[in-house]
Amino acid sequence: MKVIIVGCGRMGSELAIQLSHDGHDVTVVDTDPSAFYRLGSAFKGKTVEGVGFDRDVLIRAGVERADALAAVTTGDNRNIVIARVARNVFRVPKVVARLYDPRRAEIYQRLGLQTISSTAWGASRFIQLLVHPDLHVVITLGNGEVEVVEFEVPPHWVSRTVSNVNVPGEINVTAISRKGKTLIPTLGTVFQDGDRAAVAVLTTSRGRLEELLALR
Repeated sequence: MKVIIVGCGRMGSELAIQLSHDGHDVTVVDTDPSAFYRLGSAFKGKTVEGVGFDRDVLIRAGVERADALAAVTTGDNRNIVIARVARNVFRVPKVVARLYDPRRAEIYQRLGLQTISSTAWGASRFIQLLVHPDLHVVITLGNGEVEVVEFEVPPHWVSRTVSNVNVPGEINVTAISRKGKTLIPTLGTVFQDGDRAAVAVLTTSRGRLEELLALR
């Protein structure tokens, strides 16, 4: 995959290093050439100095052949402009922009732009570690609004059905691991002793899930 990363700060450089390590063709763009030192001598990708929303700079970076672009500069407005140019002008198939201000995310989503708010995600992760340490977070979706958590089902869930614990729009059992195999349950699936459940839950409904698990 040909990937362009605009912004070579801590996040941009780490993203570039990991993608390059995984075998992707990575080009990093930044206005400050000294920022490229973060990539290290082992980085196998390319670097381009310039403003990330400048069309000529993006063309030098290979945007016309790019499969994906990540806008991760330190400015929300810059990231959105870069993302819109990449998507609307050059038709890059996959474009993601970082936002510091999570309150802007909904506005940009209405424009059809996919964003990640590191602020919202980070706050959600801190809360999980500080307040909900008993639940293992497998993945966080969106800007942290939904999490998939995994845990061994408590004794009082055994012999109950999935429908007894699902809460429509808030809590949904998505998978059950049992005796070395994983299944996608129906509402009538009965929990057994030793089951591990993967549950999708709104972060705002974490307290309700803990009540169902009797963790609080």
